[in-house]
Amino acid sequence: MEDNLHEWCILEYCHISTFIPTSNIYFTNLSKTAESTLLDIKKLQGVNFFTNHIIDLNFAKDKICLLDPSSKNILKPEDGNEFEYFLFGGILGDDPPRDRTCELRKHGFKTRSLGNMQMTTDTAINVTKRVVEDKVAVDQIPYIDFPEIKISAQESVIMPFRYIAVPHPNQSTLQTTTDELKLNLVPLLPEGMIELLKKDGDMAFEF
Repeated sequence: MEDNLHEWCILEYCHISTFIPTSNIYFTNLSKTAESTLLDIKKLQGVNFFTNHIIDLNFAKDKICLLDPSSKNILKPEDGNEFEYFLFGGILGDDPPRDRTCELRKHGFKTRSLGNMQMTTDTAINVTKRVVEDKVAVDQIPYIDFPEIKISAQESVIMPFRYIAVPHPNQSTLQTTTDELKLNLVPLLPEGMIELLKKDGDMAFEF
């Protein structure tokens, strides 16, 4: 893992700890700098941090599933019975993707895919959890692809990823022109992400 952890990475890692017990989260192949940074984050207390490569740790290789976008096998609920560990390579969410998984692919892990849409780290792990623990098929999870976020009355930003879709926390339904109610879905983002986007863009976001 790279030394320079971006703020959005840390927000995503903290988000992961809200739906995965920290004792079940492992970061491997960390630089000393990255390890020191992550150890100081209160929300990540209990997470397992290693500077060792995954291959050098005492995990049964046949119980590890590498989430690989190039895999021909889509992750299925029954995979939760076969595998104990689900491995995500590098920092997900690059646009365009930089195939960081290639460094892990060469070790011969069994692989599964979440589909052909690029996801952020927290989204990919949340989808995996919903499939193997909650037994929901990948294609049955609601998504928003490339959500558009307004940054002013005239401008907006398109986030180039797939996100899990959830009801808007303040207005879960909308009334259509035919007086029907429909779900008002928004992308599931880490706490603090909108504020970070505001700070980075020095603009007021409408969401």
